[in-house]
Amino acid sequence: MTDFLETPQGRRIAYHLTAGKGPVVVFLGGFKSDMGGTKAVHLEAWAKSRGRAFLRLDYSGHGQSSGEFEEGAIGDWAEDAEAAVSALTEGAVLLVGSSMGGWISLLLAQRIARVAGFVGIAAAPDFTEDSMAAGFSPQQHDEMERWGRVVLPSDYGAPYVITRRLIEDGRNHLVLREPLRDIGPVRLLQGTADEDVDRTVALRLLDHLTGDVRLTLVRGADHRFSDPDCLALIEAAIDEVLERMA
Repeated sequence: MTDFLETPQGRRIAYHLTAGKGPVVVFLGGFKSDMGGTKAVHLEAWAKSRGRAFLRLDYSGHGQSSGEFEEGAIGDWAEDAEAAVSALTEGAVLLVGSSMGGWISLLLAQRIARVAGFVGIAAAPDFTEDSMAAGFSPQQHDEMERWGRVVLPSDYGAPYVITRRLIEDGRNHLVLREPLRDIGPVRLLQGTADEDVDRTVALRLLDHLTGDVRLTLVRGADHRFSDPDCLALIEAAIDEVLERMA
């Protein structure tokens, strides 16, 4: 059954919360994905089998939450996740961030002191600036200037509408320009066949973080990182971080 949370900003956020022992594992999904995705549902079942507290959610404009996707931005979605973690969990939190969810996780780690561990799955910090905006053609720059939006093809369904607000808001939330606090044990997972997030992003993030940080490169794994072997690697990474958080 889906529950809903009203955020301080007035957005209605859909979520599933599994009761259990802490630390709470929180799954944060990617750009235009929802909490019904393979990794989120698989990890919820994994958490239930372990008696582990687990939270998955839809950012505003995603899935069952209120709002329109094209009106949202990184700052909004970070506020949504912050509101959910703050209101629905207690004690130490382990964030599991997939793609954009990795960026959201790093933002939350700076805002919520209870965040004490992180597993990044093809984490994509700063992607609106370093990937999208940096990759615009002269024609796309002109379209953005003229119309305030650019339409980009997607391998996952309908094309992405990239708005000026998304790009400009992203610049206000970059995390790879300044040092981040030690957020406890970190495990980063990255596929070598990922066509959306290059392995250099993972290496840059590895260099940027401090403390107990390890990166695993998986030959042949794509951006979805959701075949049985990859799901097993995610489980193992979470187990390792939880053990080191104890």
